[in-house]
Amino acid sequence: MNTQTNELPTVTPYSLIGGEAGVRALVKRFYELMDTLPETYGIRKMHAPDLGGAEEKLFMYLTGWLGGPQLYVDKFGHPMLRARHLPFSIGTAEAEQWMFCMRQAMADTVADERLRAALDKALYDLAGHMRNKDDRAG
Repeated sequence: MNTQTNELPTVTPYSLIGGEAGVRALVKRFYELMDTLPETYGIRKMHAPDLGGAEEKLFMYLTGWLGGPQLYVDKFGHPMLRARHLPFSIGTAEAEQWMFCMRQAMADTVADERLRAALDKALYDLAGHMRNKDDRAG
């Protein structure tokens, strides 16, 4: 029996970030920053006092989003991120605070600059999609 295949290994952002350990480090740092930076008080107060549940959900979501196992989908079903965030008033300031934490967390945990830049663009778009409050100057 021929056990060789012609398939090349799939390179995903998940594998480039370091798999489970890399995603866990990113998410842990993200919530450490959110919990301690005065600049992010607006989004911190939207979360429960204990960030453990949010941290685990973001870890599961990002794992699948980055091309790893679909942990979030397997446990909770389709993410429906915008719908799940509708109870929270999210405008430009909140999206920017979220990105502030994420950019710093990536700078602290993701060594590959090209990967960071690609993730920054994709996550910026995602954060913008979560906006549900019209706070544009009229």
